[in-house]
Amino acid sequence: MSNSIRTIGYLNSKNRTKIMQGITLSKAVRQNLQSLQSTATMMAETQNHLATGKKVNSALDSPTNYFTASALESRAGDLSDLMDGVGNAVQTLEAADNGIQAIQTLVESAQATARRALQSEKGTITAASVESTKTQQVGGFFGGGDADTDVADMGAKEDLTFNVDGKETKINLTGKESMNEIAEKISEIDGLTASTKHTGRDRYNISITASEDTKTFEASGKGAETLGIKGENTAITAADSETRAGLESEFNDLLIQIDQLTKDAGFNGNNFLNGDELKVIFNETGSSSLTIEGTDTTAEGLGLSATSGNDFQFNDKIESVLKTLDSASRTLDSTASTFGSNLSIVEARKDFTDNMVNTLESGAANLTLADTNEEGANLLALQVRQQLSTSSLGMAAQADQTVLQLL
Repeated sequence: MSNSIRTIGYLNSKNRTKIMQGITLSKAVRQNLQSLQSTATMMAETQNHLATGKKVNSALDSPTNYFTASALESRAGDLSDLMDGVGNAVQTLEAADNGIQAIQTLVESAQATARRALQSEKGTITAASVESTKTQQVGGFFGGGDADTDVADMGAKEDLTFNVDGKETKINLTGKESMNEIAEKISEIDGLTASTKHTGRDRYNISITASEDTKTFEASGKGAETLGIKGENTAITAADSETRAGLESEFNDLLIQIDQLTKDAGFNGNNFLNGDELKVIFNETGSSSLTIEGTDTTAEGLGLSATSGNDFQFNDKIESVLKTLDSASRTLDSTASTFGSNLSIVEARKDFTDNMVNTLESGAANLTLADTNEEGANLLALQVRQQLSTSSLGMAAQADQTVLQLL
């Protein structure tokens, strides 16, 4: 049944075509009809431009403009995708800068704490000292000398090194020094005083005493072994200063806060203060980029270490701590400067990429977007033309109808 219906429909369509082909239109009617059809086509095209906002909607409209605009839009899209990574780098750098400023504040607090300890009253201290376990014969094998005579047992060029609260000083002995000369060279070391003692006949020993500001000193080397003063010597605090002990505890707490703050200075999984690095890509091919290297701003990374025992009871130890804090402060300033330079680069590239995306999108729009004012005016003109064509078609048809009046 359905096949029969389709067959009848096909035959009817075919018959209608034959009937239409059999209709003869006058020249005037045909011209007006063609004008109406052309106007209708242009109106449809203009309405499409107004509806889509584009004058080029496919490659059929303008192959050159269409494919050029597609390439520009594609590059603009690629650059826009990279902007997320660039923005992430900016935020990570800002987080690092905030962290550095906070750590710098903690370092300044630690400096103030150490200075207060240095200015506060000291406890009761018994200075570190050592007396040689060996006596030295002077005046050669047969004696006959004094403390100003060469030491008989001293070999040529024996090294003698002192470490005073972490600071090393080396004394080069030629083997021709007297006991007094050796004592004078040791006394030239800051914080140490040496003297000789006559122990009987032609033999002398040497004793060394540190200042009350010195916590420990250690003698090493062949010369120290010959003189019998080798080893470490530590001062004894009979009564610690409670004020200094409290400030030392406060100082150590500040170092813990520096470590914790460093760990909290990250952004989106990246922490430049914990040694992380980040590669920022600026163009769609990856040929333009910047690798930002992090640094270690923990207490250890800054060269700071917690004090042990009763370090703050000794001025030399406190002064040593202040020197490391000064170095840490300079390191933070340098790191902040480096991150600031990187931030300037990233922000400059971000602004450039934003402007480039706008330029690409504007270029693509100029090639494909329609001028709505122009298209609106065209539509109005086409509507007027359609009305005139319709009127003209009616007049042409009336001319053909006059023939009927003759019948």
